[in-house]
Amino acid sequence: METSDCPFCNLADDQCVLDSEDVRAFRDSFPISKGHTLVIPRQHVASIFDLEDDELAAIWSAVSQVRRRLQKEFNPNGFNIGVNDGEAAGQTVAHAHVHLIPRYAGDAPDPRGGVRWIIPSKADYWSDRQ
Repeated sequence: METSDCPFCNLADDQCVLDSEDVRAFRDSFPISKGHTLVIPRQHVASIFDLEDDELAAIWSAVSQVRRRLQKEFNPNGFNIGVNDGEAAGQTVAHAHVHLIPRYAGDAPDPRGGVRWIIPSKADYWSDRQ
């Protein structure tokens, strides 16, 4: 994907909730929950594993900053934090990004297993399976 075609490389400044030299954060266009935010490197890379250590540190520092802001703004009861790395993992925009998804009491009948539900048949490890 060319950076000129990348929706994350072409964000308007007013879309960002955090904007620094290395990292940007903005609300997901198709949010799972109120406050669902993406944190991206300014550098266009497909995988977070293509970043240098200092760039990775900047991403995770921004995730922490955004989490604190979401905590104040929406008062969620928890968070799911995830990375879809590669097409087989569900990545649909080939620009590295971290999902920060606020969770609220009652938003799912039983939230146990969290991100394990990406493969539903393997998520429930706590009950008896036949």
